[in-house]
Amino acid sequence: MRVALLTEGVRPHARRGADGWCDRLVDGLREHDFQWYVLGGEAGPGAGGDRRGHRAGVHEFALRGRRPAGRAPGALNGRRYARAYEQLVGALLRPGERSGFGGALHRLAGLAREDGGLPAFLVSAQARRVLERVWRSPGADTPAGQPLVRDVLVGADLLEQCLRPLSAPWYGAGPGGLGAADLCHVVGGGPAALPALVAKQLYGVPFVVTEHGLHLREQYLGYREAPYLWPVRALLLAFFRALTEETYRQAAVLTPGSAHDQQWQQRCGADPARIRVVYEGTPEVDRPAAGPEPERPTLVWAGALEPGQDPELALHAFALVRAELPRARLVVHGEEAVPGYRAHCAAVAERLGVAGAVGFAGRPRSTALAWADGSVVVFSALSRRGPRLLADAMLSGRAVVATDVGVTREVVGPTGLLVPPRDPRALAGACLALLRDEQRRARLGLAGRLRAQERFAVEPVTGAFREVYLELVSQWPAYPAAAGPTGGSGGPRPRPFARPAEYWLTDRGHGAEAGGAAAGSAADGAGAGTAGAGGADEASDRSGALAEAV
Repeated sequence: MRVALLTEGVRPHARRGADGWCDRLVDGLREHDFQWYVLGGEAGPGAGGDRRGHRAGVHEFALRGRRPAGRAPGALNGRRYARAYEQLVGALLRPGERSGFGGALHRLAGLAREDGGLPAFLVSAQARRVLERVWRSPGADTPAGQPLVRDVLVGADLLEQCLRPLSAPWYGAGPGGLGAADLCHVVGGGPAALPALVAKQLYGVPFVVTEHGLHLREQYLGYREAPYLWPVRALLLAFFRALTEETYRQAAVLTPGSAHDQQWQQRCGADPARIRVVYEGTPEVDRPAAGPEPERPTLVWAGALEPGQDPELALHAFALVRAELPRARLVVHGEEAVPGYRAHCAAVAERLGVAGAVGFAGRPRSTALAWADGSVVVFSALSRRGPRLLADAMLSGRAVVATDVGVTREVVGPTGLLVPPRDPRALAGACLALLRDEQRRARLGLAGRLRAQERFAVEPVTGAFREVYLELVSQWPAYPAAAGPTGGSGGPRPRPFARPAEYWLTDRGHGAEAGGAAAGSAADGAGAGTAGAGGADEASDRSGALAEAV
């Protein structure tokens, strides 16, 4: 089938290394035809055009920099743009109008397809006046303060960048257009979901959303330090919140990278029945386990040197461990994420009297070498949003001690020791229990390695998406773009596949009869169908397909 892979901030035609998740997905599903649609960074030579990658067609569109070319809309269309834009801004700023966000998006996208004037309108004085009027109107939600003139100017510019994908040249039904795809796969969420929303509205193309670390959560964390005043931050976060809710509502399937992320998606309104956890596979599962342990009992800590990772907790716990095991040492791997924080940690070690036994090794050449430095791996973070570092440590075969936050319990399970955050005595007790028991360390290390290999192998990931793709196209109308939203010129809507897609891929025994039936199904999907997408007709089609397959 034809799959449109929608991503943000990645240039797939460039060399991205062996750990690219999208690369592994495309390599594992070679039976499908992938087209890559990339929302890139700055506009430059060739931005917005099509390029050929080394595996799939690549279509790029810049989110920042010089806006796409296009004439300003005329007076009549300008008023239509203004009404749609006012509805969208009202959905962000007026609590009682939030339900209008999706409709406003689709109206702006439809106007952009008619005359191509959306880019020019979004940077026009008319758009800024609309934003200012709504932002300062009675009933507007402004807990961050009333906007100043510069807030309006900055907010309008940032909204233009967020809405720029609506004017991308991807919305045709011909070759290279999203309307020609059987389904869209959004990787990462956020603005990358906008083209999928438009394709579903225009052509009925279903889409899947995969998030390894929730886009909305990352926006909330990132905007705490954004170089904008609070009213602008509140406006942009309202946009991303509304976009996330609309994306979750319209997506056919959501595939978060952990059950922890699944809970966040449900809090944002996602339907639990459409969520399936698919762990992020890694080729590191084939990596050999770490070699023999060092002669001295050694704790190894790895991560960014910042308060959120709480290396100070590890230092305080190590001081207690050192009091019981004078030969113990601690190796800290990681780069400084906050200026001066490494010196602060060194001062803490000096104050605790363990500076001579603590080594700050900086960034390791590879994480495998970092884990090999220790007898036990220690994680002391205050939050743990992603499973990759934990899984990588478990693959080394070393026993793990970690604070029970975020995804830690889900990833480590019974193969490691979990302690409360901000509790140096509990962390020290767990480390001492393992350092004093070699057999227990070896047993937990082997169990952790097997658990990580089972959960984070690449093959189960590609197998899961193979099933998701087949299920979606078997339940969705065949070739929806060929007949349009209403079945062409007054004709009926195309009916769903008469047989599940698995029938054509797995049943090879029918020979010419199966081939002829397949052609007939395609013709029906192109506009000759007679039934809708639900009701008794659909049940009859499915029961007939089951009888034939049996």
